[in-house]
Amino acid sequence: MTENTAGSATGGAVATAAGAEVATERPGLGRTGVWTLVITSLAGFMAALDNLVVTTALPSIREELGGGLSDLEWTVSAYTLSFAVLLMFGAALGDRFGRRRLFVIGLTLFTVGSAAAALSPGIGELIAARAVQGVGAAVSMPLTLTLLTAAIPAVRRGMAFGIWAGVNGLAIATGPLVGGTLTENFSWQWIFWVNVPVGVVLVPLAAWKLRESRGAGPALDVVGTVLVSLGLFGVVLGLIRGNPDGWTSPLVLGSLAGGLVLLVAFVRYEQRGAAHPMLPMRLFRNRTFTAVNASGLLMSLGMFGSIFLISQHLQTVGGYTPEEAGIRMLPWTGVGLIVAPVAGILADRFGGRLIVVVGLVLQGVGLALYAAINAGLGHYAYGPVVPAVVLCGIGMSMYFAPTAALVMDSVRPEEQGIASGANNALREVGGALGVAVLAAVFSEQGGDGSAGTFVDAMGPALYVGAGVVLAAGACALLLPRRAKAAESPLVGPAAAEQAPAIEEAPAPAQAAAPEDGQPVPAEASTA
Repeated sequence: MTENTAGSATGGAVATAAGAEVATERPGLGRTGVWTLVITSLAGFMAALDNLVVTTALPSIREELGGGLSDLEWTVSAYTLSFAVLLMFGAALGDRFGRRRLFVIGLTLFTVGSAAAALSPGIGELIAARAVQGVGAAVSMPLTLTLLTAAIPAVRRGMAFGIWAGVNGLAIATGPLVGGTLTENFSWQWIFWVNVPVGVVLVPLAAWKLRESRGAGPALDVVGTVLVSLGLFGVVLGLIRGNPDGWTSPLVLGSLAGGLVLLVAFVRYEQRGAAHPMLPMRLFRNRTFTAVNASGLLMSLGMFGSIFLISQHLQTVGGYTPEEAGIRMLPWTGVGLIVAPVAGILADRFGGRLIVVVGLVLQGVGLALYAAINAGLGHYAYGPVVPAVVLCGIGMSMYFAPTAALVMDSVRPEEQGIASGANNALREVGGALGVAVLAAVFSEQGGDGSAGTFVDAMGPALYVGAGVVLAAGACALLLPRRAKAAESPLVGPAAAEQAPAIEEAPAPAQAAAPEDGQPVPAEASTA
């Protein structure tokens, strides 16, 4: 680093001094890095938590607000649908108008939607408020990784992404526990109120502490944005409504068919018609980008569909309350807080492929073991399945920690926002598909008529989930070998492996941040 972006002599002296400061700060994350990690992790935690937090409160909501079964399902689906559909759009807006600015707007929307949900006088208003929450989460969530990447030195990103992944994984798996505990001990409104003070603190903190950055795209890809958003809407809507409405219903068939047609049209348009594509298709020529996204889609399909069934198993067959069931999931969720940061550090040292593959294998083995133990018991017992639950928790943590870095390192800095949005969108689609597919297998095998039939039906569904997760591990084997994951994706040995996605991009300059000396991408504009 010999000169700043202005190219002045004074700027060069500042940059040189900042470079010396980087050397002294290199062992840590720096002040901005720590603040960014805290803010993005908490924001990601809230967004991930609200995917499942409402499920255990549905009986209480129905008792107070009324509504039929379909209305209750939409209190869950409204959030999932708006979240999944708008992830890529939120990332594109951040790249165009400023990632920090859009992150703050998204966080504000999420907080307002949470307050509106808690104050809802009827089921219709609650569904609308849940949709607003989903929009806010879709705008802010994909930008967390981009902001984190810009603030953390490359040699420390694995650890930072590991902490971020551990916090997000904890939110996903403890959603039913948090919802059940708040509903049982306070009221269902508190599952939404709890977001409000956190959001009120995070919004001004994010505006103050986060760095502003933008992508290189000069204009929004309006046609591509409309095609991918409507396409995702159709696919996710069809998957959500498949089991309750029937897979041959006109709504489901029409949504799935229309969504797939629009997604194919999106791919064709991005390849041939878009002047400034929101998702350049050449990214998929990059082996790392393709393998990470394929494994993420399959992992979400197998794992989240299995979590859905296991949480029901604990309550239906085990007889636990939602709070008690959530406590018994702690060996799964709690282990991630320890394993994820360690896995991130190991990925920095040895490369991400080995960590990801081992994590996926452990997840698949854990799910199969859970099914086999329950099938052989003949009665319900929690103790024998604890090793299987721990294996799943270790495996999931090992998967999430390195994949964030792999996605970010596989593309140019200015494309990291949309890459994060695409990765999150594919995982959301995978999660919706997993719940739909595994629930369909479960129903086909006998459903939940009694404790015995529940276990008999759960076994085949979990074996399907385990097989899909192991298939994700096979996809992860396509990841390139790398001695260290900490190198810049655009320079050094890693550049040769990633040439298809970056062949025409020079190595990005690094501009020093005045407040802590950490490097930021050249396209970033410091606030």
